[in-house]
Amino acid sequence: MKNYRITVNGNVYDVTVEETGSSASAPVHTAPVAAPKAAPAPAAAPVASGAEGSVKISAPMPGKVLSIKTSVGTKVTKGQVIMVLEAMKMENEIVAPEDGTVAGINVNEGASVEAGAVLATLN
Repeated sequence: MKNYRITVNGNVYDVTVEETGSSASAPVHTAPVAAPKAAPAPAAAPVASGAEGSVKISAPMPGKVLSIKTSVGTKVTKGQVIMVLEAMKMENEIVAPEDGTVAGINVNEGASVEAGAVLATLN
């Protein structure tokens, strides 16, 4: 007998599987277990509360902010890396779409973001 804990659609089950010598399916006994309550993820607070710029830099896909490479007030050039976003186990550089000054950084390192979320703004 082997014991497993599985989660299906948010429900946690303790499962005992009996091993048999035949190729027929083994009987499975399940006992529902209350799923542990996951703590809600903290909302990503803005790193700097500067005025919002006219050029918005949005997340091209959902992911996690690995690092922020610039700060508010920094002058950036087109193509300069603003931050690194991890999505599908790949690191994606988020770059400035044009020359400007960073007016605001709207996420913290480690924050999870959805596609289209405004990550930073430029003036």
